[in-house]
Amino acid sequence: MGRDGNGNAWKHRQWRPHGLYGIPRDLKERKLKDEPQFKLDDLYISPLRLRRRYSEEGRVSYEPIERRTAPTGIRMFDAYLQYLAAGNSDMEAFARQHGLKREDIDSLVFILTGMRGVDFRQAYQVRIADELLRYTEMTVAEVARRSGIGSANNLYLTYKREFNLAPGYRRQRLRKEGDVGRYKV
Repeated sequence: MGRDGNGNAWKHRQWRPHGLYGIPRDLKERKLKDEPQFKLDDLYISPLRLRRRYSEEGRVSYEPIERRTAPTGIRMFDAYLQYLAAGNSDMEAFARQHGLKREDIDSLVFILTGMRGVDFRQAYQVRIADELLRYTEMTVAEVARRSGIGSANNLYLTYKREFNLAPGYRRQRLRKEGDVGRYKV
């Protein structure tokens, strides 16, 4: 037996893949027993704000896209979706800003979507990154920053894990003829 930094007694701890104590409680698989109220597609707010338009003379212009910025009608959850859509990713910062705990956001996300908060955030960020890769000429580093994933390296690791592809190859697979410049951020 030993003592931790707070003077509490502890038995011999054994290292496990998820840390000293095994899988943390908040990472254990949970399943919502009811059908989730929302799917990611229902909640997604695109970062693309303008759509390309051609005049009868063939001139290119861009017109604003109507965007649903409050897809649920649940103010706190819609504020969180807007926060993610703006490319922010720090759940702790969002929670503090609204007088909440990160666990409150996790619970809200789980109740409404059936997904853990971190999984929902990552899926949302990947969706943003996919749109930016497909429709813009942004660099991989710019896409990573704007999507909230952070760095080009983080985007690479995320795409390797999700699709077993580098972001550049994912861009090639997503793009169709005429996609580049179809929308603007």
